[in-house]
Amino acid sequence: MASTCATGKHRRPSRMKRTTARAAGIAALTTTGVIGTVASGPALAAEKAVEQTGLIPVVTIGDTVAERIDDQAAAQKQAAVAEAARKEAAARAAAKAEAEREARVRAARAAERERLNAFVSPISGSYVSTSYRSGGSLWSSGSHTGIDFHAASGTPVHAVGLGTVVEAGWGGAYGNQVVIRMNDGTYTQYGHLSSISVSVGQKVAPGQRIALSGATGNVTGPHLHFEARTGVEYGSDIDPVAYLRKHGVRI
Repeated sequence: MASTCATGKHRRPSRMKRTTARAAGIAALTTTGVIGTVASGPALAAEKAVEQTGLIPVVTIGDTVAERIDDQAAAQKQAAVAEAARKEAAARAAAKAEAEREARVRAARAAERERLNAFVSPISGSYVSTSYRSGGSLWSSGSHTGIDFHAASGTPVHAVGLGTVVEAGWGGAYGNQVVIRMNDGTYTQYGHLSSISVSVGQKVAPGQRIALSGATGNVTGPHLHFEARTGVEYGSDIDPVAYLRKHGVRI
């Protein structure tokens, strides 16, 4: 006698199989980040009946879980916007700081160029005691080839501008002397020095101390003899007062 039991061709899946399928669906959602936490959620508590279609059951997400997902997405978007704004602000701040740094560098270079191109008096706070081309027997040429600045022995003597030392030592009637070739091709001479602080070949800047005044050579008392020349040799002198004034020095 044939068995009356049906073969179960369209039999309803067992509870264990349905639970396994639901768990697999939840795990897939959790893995993809759709559901952060689904354990014991009320939206999944009630299990729906599944039609006998042979398809995998579909898990329905409740409103509460959906709202959490929307909130999470909104929070992530807001965080991304805030991070982009932070990076943009940081980039603007860095660009501003770099521009300010470059401006400071340019200003410092301009100030240094101005300082190096400036001229100063060879003796600070002094005055001309003997003028250019003064006549008398004191000078072998019959007239004064420079100007004398009033100065006690040991008074600091400064380079009037940027240049290179071409002579530093004994200069006969000039006593101890320093001669500097200036950057514009002219020469300046400092005579009757008590001591010398520079050497031949040394570059000097405006206002740099090069010697101390004194009374060496052919003199009647301590002072600084200053000459401006077109060449290094004696006899190429030019008016030192006009020379200094041309370069902005008031004496």
